[in-house]
Amino acid sequence: MNKKEVAEIKRSFAEGCGFFTLNRVLYAYADAEKNIKYSDVRSWATIPEDEGAVVMETLKKVFSGTLGKNLNEYGFPNESYEEGGAQNILYAAVKGKLEDEEANKAFIDRIVENTAMSSAYTIISGHCTYSILVKDKNDECIGEGDSEYNFIVTAICPVNTGDDGLFYDESLETIAKKSNTEMIIARAPQDGFFYPIFSDRSPDVNRVMYYTRSPKKPNLSIVEDVLECRFDFTPDGEKERFRAVLTDVCRDELDYTVITRVNDIIKEVIDQNKNETEPPVIDANRMKTILSDAGVSDEKLEALDAVYKTTVGDTALKASNLVENKTVLSVPEITVNISKEATDKVRTTVIQGRKCLIIDLDDPSVTINGIETTIETSQNSPAAAAENQPVTV
Repeated sequence: MNKKEVAEIKRSFAEGCGFFTLNRVLYAYADAEKNIKYSDVRSWATIPEDEGAVVMETLKKVFSGTLGKNLNEYGFPNESYEEGGAQNILYAAVKGKLEDEEANKAFIDRIVENTAMSSAYTIISGHCTYSILVKDKNDECIGEGDSEYNFIVTAICPVNTGDDGLFYDESLETIAKKSNTEMIIARAPQDGFFYPIFSDRSPDVNRVMYYTRSPKKPNLSIVEDVLECRFDFTPDGEKERFRAVLTDVCRDELDYTVITRVNDIIKEVIDQNKNETEPPVIDANRMKTILSDAGVSDEKLEALDAVYKTTVGDTALKASNLVENKTVLSVPEITVNISKEATDKVRTTVIQGRKCLIIDLDDPSVTINGIETTIETSQNSPAAAAENQPVTV
């Protein structure tokens, strides 16, 4: 499922859209000990308008965020198609349109029994129908077709007691702390998923889309246990493995120039593909080309395939997870932040036997601790002399 397809479904997810219908809503409330305290299914037509607006807002958030970060698509393993498997249960829930009590129970039980949560939470699931619009060869919508996309979207929302702070008590004529024992369901889901996905103008029952509000801390129990899918890496995990490959392959050739050049090349890849529907990825072959363009020798690159296989496996890394918006150069007790526009103004050299960091100043005026000053250098200084014989390290 690409970003245009996600955006198409998200845009249609509105009360006034003539191509979209939210048919039924399933509620369930569970505690951290996996006890289902409450469950109910309601027809959308019977839900009060103000409550329905909150439900619509909450479910729509499951389509939010960036592909590869907040939204990750997974295929089901073979065993999940068997009776009691994740795909089997999800398929039955969609087919039953949340009207089949047995399918609904299996669906909720699957989530609650396998989700690890530290506190109580609410499950909100909606059965939806989207009348698939027909598109021409230019990817423009030209009208409503005969096909429908039926899917279930599920939001998993934390529940907490409200904290309203201090209030003025008119009866006692005093200010006091307001106590609130009601359990407030968060409008923003922490996790969620929708099934089946929408790809190539039709549903794909073999894949599911998982949503997390916190890409750095996805709920692995939902991906691996509820949905029975194989989790790859978090965005930070992808970056860590990318760095490991870079370090292991380049070794003594890995210097400031190579690191910043690799980052710049990957940024160029992202910019060149910003209008594409699929986010760009970096596999072993593409990484080899990038490192070669950054100046890494062919001798070093001979090891890349094996290192990539050992460190990453067969997974391609998402380019957006690998780039740095600024360069951070750190040594003990010193950290220098360098914007992407200024990486060419910084270099490393050896001056009188000492490794040094040189920063070119086009303007002699600088700011130190918020105070403007001017740095003047003598033409006889070691730094000035080193300009004639720089040694890159």
